[in-house]
Amino acid sequence: MIVSDSTTLIVLLDLDRVDLLSNLFEKVYIPQAVFEEINYKQDIELPKLFQLEKVKNIEKLDELKQLLDIGESEAIVLALEKNMPLIIDEKKGRKIAKNLGVKIIGLLGIVLLNQKQGFISKKEAKEFLDNVIARGFRISKKLIEEFVKTLD
Repeated sequence: MIVSDSTTLIVLLDLDRVDLLSNLFEKVYIPQAVFEEINYKQDIELPKLFQLEKVKNIEKLDELKQLLDIGESEAIVLALEKNMPLIIDEKKGRKIAKNLGVKIIGLLGIVLLNQKQGFISKKEAKEFLDNVIARGFRISKKLIEEFVKTLD
């Protein structure tokens, strides 16, 4: 089980690749603000894999909202409350989550785990990366190089 911020979910839903999450996790918990972010353009029906959860620690949430957007803030607080890892890709949010002791993984980490566990081939992982970049998902050159090197 894992908690997720919105960016990775938006990409996976857009590419119809939620299977990359269901291959690895029984449940993906998302807070209300993340649901609102992924549901921004259309009224989507969440796959059964996702479970909507309410954040309880409002004090911590208010503290994080001073530094991050509401979705990232709620996702980090929910990960802390559930003592679960977090899917998050934004650099600042990742840094803050790590500093709070939350284990994190990003989109490329999820793809890499799928490849390492045999759910997708190296070729499919590289094609997925190309599709993500073509859709405007920003990934540093260094991270892309590390990803490709890890696949080989």
